[in-house]
Amino acid sequence: MSSARRSNLLALAIALLAVVALLGARAALVPTPLERLAPGEGARGARGAQDEDGGDAGWVTLEGSWLFPRGGPYILGYETPGNARLYIDGRRVLAGAGQQSTRRVYEAGVRALRFEFERYDGGAADAADAADAVSGAGALDHLSETRLLWHPPGRRGPLEYVPPSSLAPEPPERADFGRWAGASPLDGLISALILALLVALALFWARASLARADRGALLWGALVLALALGVRLWDLGGAGQTWDEDVNWSAGRNYVSNWLALDFRPASWTWNYEHPPVMKYIAGIGAQWADGYGPARALSAAMMALACALLVGIGRRLYGLRVGVVAGVVAALSPHLVAHGKIVGHEAPSVLWWALGIWLALRAYDRPASASVPASDEDGAGQGVAARVLAGRLAVIGAVVGLAVFSRFVNGLLGVLVGGLLVLGAPRGQRWRTVGMGLGIAAPVAVLLGVALWPRLWDAPVTHLLEAWAKLRKPHSAEPFLGVITNTPPRVYFAVYLGATAPLGVLLAAGAWLARALVRGRREARASLTLLLWLAVPMLVALSPVRQDGVRYVMPCLLALAVMAAAGVDGVAAGLAAWRGWRTAVRARLFAALAMALGGYLLVVDARVHPYYLDYYGEHVGGPTGVAERSWFEVAWWGEGIADAIDYVNEHAKEGARVFKGCVEPGHLTWLRADLWPREARSAAAADWSVVYQPAWRDCPMPEDARLVHEVRAQGAPLVRVYRRGDGAQ
Repeated sequence: MSSARRSNLLALAIALLAVVALLGARAALVPTPLERLAPGEGARGARGAQDEDGGDAGWVTLEGSWLFPRGGPYILGYETPGNARLYIDGRRVLAGAGQQSTRRVYEAGVRALRFEFERYDGGAADAADAADAVSGAGALDHLSETRLLWHPPGRRGPLEYVPPSSLAPEPPERADFGRWAGASPLDGLISALILALLVALALFWARASLARADRGALLWGALVLALALGVRLWDLGGAGQTWDEDVNWSAGRNYVSNWLALDFRPASWTWNYEHPPVMKYIAGIGAQWADGYGPARALSAAMMALACALLVGIGRRLYGLRVGVVAGVVAALSPHLVAHGKIVGHEAPSVLWWALGIWLALRAYDRPASASVPASDEDGAGQGVAARVLAGRLAVIGAVVGLAVFSRFVNGLLGVLVGGLLVLGAPRGQRWRTVGMGLGIAAPVAVLLGVALWPRLWDAPVTHLLEAWAKLRKPHSAEPFLGVITNTPPRVYFAVYLGATAPLGVLLAAGAWLARALVRGRREARASLTLLLWLAVPMLVALSPVRQDGVRYVMPCLLALAVMAAAGVDGVAAGLAAWRGWRTAVRARLFAALAMALGGYLLVVDARVHPYYLDYYGEHVGGPTGVAERSWFEVAWWGEGIADAIDYVNEHAKEGARVFKGCVEPGHLTWLRADLWPREARSAAAADWSVVYQPAWRDCPMPEDARLVHEVRAQGAPLVRVYRRGDGAQ
């Protein structure tokens, strides 16, 4: 065994031991939520006694306080194998066995909590036994299966576990929750350290390649990373909450808590089961740090920024370093890549896995002793690499594809793309070997890694996958497409959307790339075919029933457009220099000027549409305003802008005013003040205030006396309108 392999195995062993130590520390330091409550005086103990509902006694009673951080509708619940009862402020709000939940409206504040649940083994002898059970001395297995669940205002979807920091053993008048109420900072720290260990291990295993890396490329990649991250972190939540963020956040928090507690029970892995878990794991790490979306959104920003930085290496390999740098800058400033880098969603990790998979596929045939493969080398690595080396690289590529697929099912198309790139780049005579090794190594690694990362698939994997796909196939809401309101758009949907949402300057530069590819032909055939495959393969999602949400499902195409645009700028500079007979230095300055012009143009584009990057459309289709007027495409489609409108209502509506929000989809983002929920209006005619989302195409008639008092716009296009009738204001 070589010394390098021994070092790699030693690093793996150290990382595994560190993970075990962190999980052990977590078990010792982090209480379960129920351990944060005090045994109640009413704990029933005598086996065979009757409780107030006539059932057998043998109950555990826990009491304390529960912090409700915001006013509004709460979903309160629990999960237990037996019967249970939940009391808030002395009033029973819920009873029954299994998983139960109820919706109640509360003002912000501390509430008295009493939770009674049946002991699975038939009951303790007395209240002291109940205390032992809660503290762990009773060692009853069912206590790990009993948990409080909730959704505070601001989140809906699958219920989330109540964190220990939201509970206290004292009564409300004496309860102290500290500055981390609603968060689980120690869980956040431990999960972040585990993630950091895994990343450090990967970097250690790649140390030889990193040592040979071009320092200039690394520096430019770091600068692109900083630019992309800064653009996304600035006004991170400016667009407000979007449609799926709460689901991803809540399920992610539950999943991370499950892993840290080594809870692999099937019931613990049903949250948002229709989507695979890797994206939610990343979001869940951020969700541990705050009772809000900020940290999880920051992780999305970091992943999207890393994808932009990887374009430096990809562009360098295809056309040269300067093309890679400009490609990274174009991606960093592309509106829809900015938008999805600010959202707790599937898009940011998907884009990262695609960029990483493509970069790895392009360098799969690098000779171990070489620094890089020049773009002019038509045979990739010339004589190729040893089968053992290629096998290891294919295993890594398979792992990345597995991470992609188990972040989002549609990312299975990444496997198609990297397979094509591997065959395209294989040395002559070795393409069939590549196909065989890819099917025999990369594909199994992808599947096995995905199954290992998703405990739901450890039992009846085929059944559970079919359940997920059945739910994903359900038809979505209708949307405008080329003037028609439909939920079954044609298969050209994604291609049309890609052209409409790309900035005009980027499209023109990509057109220059196409001219370059035609003129240079075989000299750049591999680079041209790589980009064409990169652009085309994600579009195959059009063959599925899922055709919705604009470019969400074809985000990797935006990276391809960025590289095309950068290569197009380089081609224009080269063509002008050749036509005028300018020296190389002049050509370089011309390229820099054109690149700066493109970057400046994108900065203006971003500034004009900020913070509603999701609603950006290019000048060639009339921008957001032109699109909205013609009902060509969706404007106001994922909840952006609703928070601004609701904030206006909350600030100006008088106490107890009636608000109509039936013309808002997604309605679960309308987080009104607590006093505005009990008298919610069922029609605009019965309301003091009305909120209308997607007013450009949604039919929502208003009474004649309703006045438009507030409007949220994206570059002139209306996203949300607020109407007021009579004296509904404070």
